[in-house]
Amino acid sequence: MKVVTGLVLLICCSSVYGQKNSIISKNAKIEKVGTGYSFTEGPAVSGEGRVYFTDQPNDRIYVWDEGKGISLWAEETGRSNGLYVDADGQLVSCADLHNQIVRFGKDKKMQVVYEKYDGKQLNGPNDLWITPKGGIYFTDPYYHRNYWRDGHAEVQDVRGVYYLSPDGEVIRVIADYKQPNGLVGTPDEKTLYVADINDGKIWKYDIQPDGTLANKTFFAPHGSDGMTMDNKGNVYLTMGKVWVYSPKGELIQEIEVPESPSNVCFGGKKRNILFITARTSVYTLKMSVKGVDLNSLP
Repeated sequence: MKVVTGLVLLICCSSVYGQKNSIISKNAKIEKVGTGYSFTEGPAVSGEGRVYFTDQPNDRIYVWDEGKGISLWAEETGRSNGLYVDADGQLVSCADLHNQIVRFGKDKKMQVVYEKYDGKQLNGPNDLWITPKGGIYFTDPYYHRNYWRDGHAEVQDVRGVYYLSPDGEVIRVIADYKQPNGLVGTPDEKTLYVADINDGKIWKYDIQPDGTLANKTFFAPHGSDGMTMDNKGNVYLTMGKVWVYSPKGELIQEIEVPESPSNVCFGGKKRNILFITARTSVYTLKMSVKGVDLNSLP
């Protein structure tokens, strides 16, 4: 792994509605801040604005600091993929080595949060979003991994989306997708956006008091690996490039990245730096909007 400092890339950040109203900071350019990974994923912001991300093939988690750059945070992470920082400042991970949701304590030791739906192993948790009240929505597609034991098979009857309540109860909330992947919710805990990546669609749901979902509504004509949201309610998708849609489902920005992006979040002390994981490298872009990762605010 190689950390790159000060390398600015003149990449097109095309705006659908012009520079005057752009969500990108004036004259900002995409900057490569780290490279030499196998496949980066799962960016998640901490209360101090640091961003954790994974290099899943190498079973590592790194952390990016706005002032200090990138450093290795942990190895042997259960093949962590999607990450999120909870209200207690602990890192929660979709760890598919053993098809689990895990939490890393202050000592960086893993604790299993959830495994086995209906008595059977999960397919391989991929991405998650933690509600302000502590509930966890996570996607469970199936991507066969070469590090699984011989004979490992898909045993769940659907590739679903689940809700783990703060008191530990789990329900399957989506069961009709080809391949669920990225997801993100609104800070008022009223709306959840979920990607069916193999069907090339983003769907929007109303979150019910018990965690179930209602009023499935088409939102955008893209699949997405990872997703995030800014303080204007715009939704960021990663599929070939970064696509940004308004809360009304209107495409407002397309951000070209040197490598196909896998995931995205807002980092930095002011939450105004878009942090993009993209295959072998990670990139940043200064924005005129900010993130809404409210669980990890100081």
